[in-house]
Amino acid sequence: MALTLYVDTQRWRAHQQSVLQQFPGIVPVCKGNGYGFGHERLADEVTRFGADTLAVGTTYEAARMKDLFGGDLLVLTPFRLGEEPVPLPDRAIRSVSSVEGVRGLVGARVVVEVMSSMKRHGISEEDLPKLHAAIEDVRLEGFAIHLPLDRADGTTGVDEVAGWMERLRAAHLPLHTMFVSHLGAQDLARLQQQFPGTRFRARIGTRLWLGDHDATQYRGAVLDVTPVAKGDRFGYRQQKAAGDGYLVVVAGGTSHGVGLEAPKALHGMMPRAKGVARAGLATMNRNLSPFVWAGKQRWFAEPPHMQVSILFVPNDAPAPQVGDELVAHLRHTTTQFDRVVDH
Repeated sequence: MALTLYVDTQRWRAHQQSVLQQFPGIVPVCKGNGYGFGHERLADEVTRFGADTLAVGTTYEAARMKDLFGGDLLVLTPFRLGEEPVPLPDRAIRSVSSVEGVRGLVGARVVVEVMSSMKRHGISEEDLPKLHAAIEDVRLEGFAIHLPLDRADGTTGVDEVAGWMERLRAAHLPLHTMFVSHLGAQDLARLQQQFPGTRFRARIGTRLWLGDHDATQYRGAVLDVTPVAKGDRFGYRQQKAAGDGYLVVVAGGTSHGVGLEAPKALHGMMPRAKGVARAGLATMNRNLSPFVWAGKQRWFAEPPHMQVSILFVPNDAPAPQVGDELVAHLRHTTTQFDRVVDH
């Protein structure tokens, strides 16, 4: 009995092909938990569709991926002076976001990240004159810019990239390749038309692997079903059942990522009101689970355990049976499955 990721493989791969066609020269991204599929699976997919470069999050991921993928490995986390050295092959390319970092990578293949409106990390315009001398001692693979998802100032991602292209050009820096993130296919085409001498390469993870939500589905197997009456005590903390119904033990707990939720940016009054309501219910030990039964998301009976969750299903719904599978709405990037089934 397991938490299973079901993949409609034909549909999933068809979506991959649609993204590949929209973004020539794409650099697929595989970081973290491999967007829920795992590094090995994504390395196989990237090899299958023939990408020459794969982006990973850290040097540690690159060290694991070097035996799974034979092309270039672009490390997205910028190099920092004094970091722990991790042995990597020459096909590894390091991102760097400071002049000092470039000087610390003599002889290495590097991509220089420029500071975008994300204000996360990157070379500043003021540092460009110093950068000109520093890149003579490295093998420059290009520049990169990581853009925000939302924009509130009326500008576009194309405007921001074009602005940096002009700054780099004015500093007499080589513009043969620019790696970009969070641009649409039409935006990329506009930039390519505006700067025909530069190759623009989109680094894409979420849109490539998770862009078709209906191609994948998590399901947790029902392990046990126990009838309870209102007031019956149960669980680790011996809470009382809120009503007549069933305690349903389902595969999928904290070790799988169930019950773990990243903070969300809320926009508008309705999402904020729902957030306040959820917080209020949580103070009364009422938390909605990701598991669905009989058309409704069901409440946790108590906080999820390490490998299973216990749900409360009221008696106005049919009782699940051992062996049934409950659909689970889980975030791919925080979920670890027991098994994957292609169909």
